[in-house]
Amino acid sequence: MKVKALSRSRASTERECSGDLRKHQRNLDPVYHPMQRPREMARAITAAKMNRMFAHPLIGNFGNGHQDAVYRTCISRSSLLPMLSGGADGQVKLWDMATRSCVATLNAHTQAVNGLVFGGDQDFYSCSQDGTVRRFSIPKVLSASSAEAIVNDKISQDHGLMDTWRIQGSFQSIDHQWDNANRQFATASDSAVQLWTPERSTPLQTHDDLWGSADTVNIVRFHPSEPSLLANCSMDRGVGLFDLRTASAMKKTVLRMRCNDLQWNPMEPLNFVVANEDFNAYTFDMRKLKTPSHMYKGHTSAVMSVSWAPTGREFVTGSYDRTLRIFNLRERNGVARDIYHTKRMQRVFTVNYSMDNSYIISGSDDTNVRLWKARASEKLGQLTPREEAATQYRQALIKKYEHLPTVQKIYRSRKIPKVIKKQTQQAIIQKESAERKQANRVKHSKPGTHTFKSERKKVVDKEID
Repeated sequence: MKVKALSRSRASTERECSGDLRKHQRNLDPVYHPMQRPREMARAITAAKMNRMFAHPLIGNFGNGHQDAVYRTCISRSSLLPMLSGGADGQVKLWDMATRSCVATLNAHTQAVNGLVFGGDQDFYSCSQDGTVRRFSIPKVLSASSAEAIVNDKISQDHGLMDTWRIQGSFQSIDHQWDNANRQFATASDSAVQLWTPERSTPLQTHDDLWGSADTVNIVRFHPSEPSLLANCSMDRGVGLFDLRTASAMKKTVLRMRCNDLQWNPMEPLNFVVANEDFNAYTFDMRKLKTPSHMYKGHTSAVMSVSWAPTGREFVTGSYDRTLRIFNLRERNGVARDIYHTKRMQRVFTVNYSMDNSYIISGSDDTNVRLWKARASEKLGQLTPREEAATQYRQALIKKYEHLPTVQKIYRSRKIPKVIKKQTQQAIIQKESAERKQANRVKHSKPGTHTFKSERKKVVDKEID
């Protein structure tokens, strides 16, 4: 029987340089690259560096701003173009987002504007410390040509004015129901919460003794999906929920310090975020107000305003420390994703996310309304398919290797003002000192006398049903 055996030459199995070394077989498929992980790590470091190199968040100002501090800004919930801003001098300006030009300047009030909200596509409401709520109409088409025509028309105080409501006292906040078909709006005044409708000159409901206290209500917000549910913040450090159907208070929690703003999550309406005077922001679940779900740190002064991204995954805060911070809702350690500031920007009183999740609007004490990119290194304008694929690949690499110290140091590093850096270091020292003092107190006291308490549980003083 004849047997055939496979035979190969020695050149196919040995290296050329030495006859005693075995030749290595390699798969040239890039998916199975032998140095895949080191190569990706090097690319991740390069991507993190590029992310910081191209980080230019500030786009510019809206026109010439106001003549006094900007207290309120407002974005339409159903359109991208119109934007409102109100100042301490009582002026309300209507802006075209596309051109950043002023469409109309209204001398709406005689005192500071405390609230602005769009009632629909063709009207908006403003409230002020002078005790009035005014309703104005807006142009149907917002463009550069229409803006120029309207500005040249020298809009006066009464142009576009549709209705006026008055009370004895001053208004602190206003909000309109999310459903435009339902035309009701709510206001917060010195000691009461009022429910209004455009068809009547007096409020439908007035509640001046919520939870047995007649303190000033400074914030009122409608629930996104439940039109009859209201959330409010009061000067007695309370955050409460109110049912308009039964005209009764539901729950209330009293925090250690006062809240300056409250916003519902548009995609998860069970949750809301509050901006607090203790330099932090807190998210709460409306079903459990005893403890905040998460706490977000970083500011070195009172947080004045907060606004959700339309996706409900991020929110931006504006603070008295002259910075804006963007937080990820699911961030476990509560550290800001990004910090925005300029050398001339003063105390930030109001912030808003644009409805396309691409821009952030801020109003500050230096009379300017600024436009920022929601992602600092993102390129403006239309991306080519190749640019979009490259950007997504770099972001995926950063996300995959952001736990590495080299990548994390580059990706997380931010240049912040010297004053804020010193205040942050001082806050860290104070926190460590308080924790050390508490540990010594527990160690040298009778067992059970002193116990450790988590930081989140210290936020709430008491809960009222």
